[in-house]
Amino acid sequence: MPESASENGGSPGQSDPSSQTSSEAYEPDPRRWRILAVTLMAGFMSLLDVSIVNVALPSIQDSLNASAGGIQWVISGYALTFGLVLVSGGRLGDVLGRRRMFLIALSAFVVTSALAGAAPTETTLVLARLLQGFSAGLLTPQNTGLIQDLFRGAERGKAFGLFGATVGISTAIGPVLGGLILAAFGDSSGWRWVFFVNVPIGIVALVLAARLLPSVPRKGPVRSEIDVPGMLLLGGAVFCVLLPLVESEQGGLRTLWWLFGVAPVLGFLFVRWERRTVRWGRPPLLDTRLFTSTPGYSAGATIGTVYFCGFAGIWLVFALFFQQGLGYTPLESGLAVTPFALGSAVSAAVAGRLVPRWGRWLTVAGLGLVAAGLSVVAVLAGLVPEHRIGLVTVLPLLVAGIGGGMVISPNTTLTLGSVPTRMAGVAGGALQTGQRLGTALGTAVLASVFHAVTLSSGEFTSGLTVAMFCSVGFTIIALAIAIAQLCSGRGSAANTQANGDGKSPRVLHSGY
Repeated sequence: MPESASENGGSPGQSDPSSQTSSEAYEPDPRRWRILAVTLMAGFMSLLDVSIVNVALPSIQDSLNASAGGIQWVISGYALTFGLVLVSGGRLGDVLGRRRMFLIALSAFVVTSALAGAAPTETTLVLARLLQGFSAGLLTPQNTGLIQDLFRGAERGKAFGLFGATVGISTAIGPVLGGLILAAFGDSSGWRWVFFVNVPIGIVALVLAARLLPSVPRKGPVRSEIDVPGMLLLGGAVFCVLLPLVESEQGGLRTLWWLFGVAPVLGFLFVRWERRTVRWGRPPLLDTRLFTSTPGYSAGATIGTVYFCGFAGIWLVFALFFQQGLGYTPLESGLAVTPFALGSAVSAAVAGRLVPRWGRWLTVAGLGLVAAGLSVVAVLAGLVPEHRIGLVTVLPLLVAGIGGGMVISPNTTLTLGSVPTRMAGVAGGALQTGQRLGTALGTAVLASVFHAVTLSSGEFTSGLTVAMFCSVGFTIIALAIAIAQLCSGRGSAANTQANGDGKSPRVLHSGY
């Protein structure tokens, strides 16, 4: 039965974000799977650049005679600007149209990739990476937004399954591809091709996207749809959290800790401003009722953030352990963790199809497998000889990867399942902002633990063991949240099927 906006605490003319007008007709686009392939190609590039550069850092430092701080910013600058604009990028896609924003952001990503590859100095490279991260942050939310627009029901689960596979593969396979590129082009100039490889792929994706992506007429004046104060406040809050974390290797936690106190102040002001904007009848950047009134969104976003704290940080720890501790080459180090990537890729594609049937049970099972697999890695690191660790961890990493694929894509489907399509971009951007924050926090914590234990014990295996157990701790917290949601009945398969078409049980008359 329809309800008025005022009955839900909103202002007249403002609908609850969990609603979707019943008049919205869905006609499947016959090109939707080809469109998904093109957008995932671009999304793969942007996510791959988070990790692929790690193995090239020594080559970059030698080639450009770069400082340690500058090299750190090649990594952290990308992560910082990437996470900074995800929500704003999603909102711009909602307002300007996803096709327009996708083409603009992808063009910028291709240009900045070329600039990074051709950088003659450390300063130019850092600037190029900042701009590259900015364009990737604008590009990434368009992927989830387009899936929300183009797919419904079981098909949406399959699409998010492929998206989850893309996220898992791009995160885990970066070191392998980076090592292959360096091996093919040599250490002196190979690092440039780590960036140049994006250019031909990006151009092909641009041409295909221009031909395939549907064009949607712009609604009203853009100025009235953009919440600039909200963008600045949220951007400031995210910046204050991310900067000390991404600078942690250079002492950022010691010198910039005070920014953690500024972040909640800006966050509070942001929430107040957004609520006031809704009361005034204006479109907010991020309607806070997305978290309070949209079934499954708040819990799903929290699960994603906490899981990425444990999941994303292990790759730096493995790289440090295998390369510094065991003397592996970058390529050998990347190949050692490939089982996780393969398991994640296969299970994410399969799990996406099973969401309507199994719902949150998939996430619970996946988190359990991740915790079990990484626990075995932690135990084996302290029991077997160092030269055998790369071999004996193949099976537990494969199990953890299978579990990881069962987490990312089903959780994305369940989290965004009841979000109306008009808010798909900003909802996806907010979800991925949490994941970026989790990545930064987890990487800082796990790397710090690894370094501290290794220095105190003099053994790299001890550092790996403790870091893996820290990752398991984060995973268990995410598992507890998932179980709590399942016990509440909000993550059941029946509920997933009811909301699998992007509609909420509560349908309101109007939207902003």
